[in-house]
This record gives sequence, C-alpha cells and structure tokens, in this order.
Amino acid sequence: MPAACKPVWRESRTNVDSLIVFQGPQAYISPSMYPSKAATSKVVPTWNYIMVQGRGRLRAISEADWLRAFLARLTERHEAARPVPWAVSDAPPGFIDSRLRAIVGIEFTLSSLRGKWKVSQNRTPFDRDGVVYGLRSQGGAEAEATAMAVVAAIEHAR
Repeated sequence: MPAACKPVWRESRTNVDSLIVFQGPQAYISPSMYPSKAATSKVVPTWNYIMVQGRGRLRAISEADWLRAFLARLTERHEAARPVPWAVSDAPPGFIDSRLRAIVGIEFTLSSLRGKWKVSQNRTPFDRDGVVYGLRSQGGAEAEATAMAVVAAIEHAR
C-alpha cells in the first residue's frame, strides 16, 4: 500500500509530538452584512472561524481489552439519556470482538493547546450585529453556530 493511502495512525510516531486540529464553526462574511458598507464602502469579504491546535504524543491502541473498556465507557456516556440505553453487552460477544479488530483507539497526551478565533471582533458593535443578522438570515447549523460565536464575542467585549 502506498504511504499516501495508509491510515494516519499507522504513520504516527510516539517519539515526537503530533499536531491535532479541531475546527469549530466557520462562515463566509459578505461585506453586505456590514451596515457600515452604506456609509463608507470600506469593507471587504472575510471568513469567520474558530479552531484549536493541540500538540502532544499520539498513541494508537489496538489491544482488545483496552478497546472494549473504552467502547463500554463511551457507549454508556452517549446512551445514558436514552429511554432504553444500548450497552455493549447487548450485542453478541463474537460480533463485538470482530468490530474491535476493525477499530483503533487513539490516545493523545497534550503538551500544548492553542486556540484562535476570528469572529468579527475587529468590527464595530453595529457591524457585528449586522453579521449576526446576516448569518441567521442564511440559515443552517454552521451559520447559526458562527452567529452564536459572534454573539459570545460581543458579550465578552462588554
């Protein structure tokens, strides 16, 4: 198998830090969302986003006992609020064993964590309100999440 086709975890090294990136909501911001456009025309399109970069040691884990225990904890957490929670023990043990051979656990020990957000915090409150209105008018989960981030930035600035 060519290196480009190998799963990332197979290429990981335990003796150096890896980089892991978490992307949050993001959205295109049109100059037409800024009320100041009418007054000055000094606006350009931009992109609002939130992201976090973690550096640390990655460990790929394929031991069945570790995976089974982790899968049980993960399932318990996500099934807890359901009226009839599913449990790993609900499936036949042989089936679970076959699924465990098809997955790899990833453990990441952080050495640093850095985040960045660009959510119109450089704009006037009037323009930020316009961005929130514009994003909410677009509809969609990503636009709404980005609008909520702008609102949080507004509240943080107060």
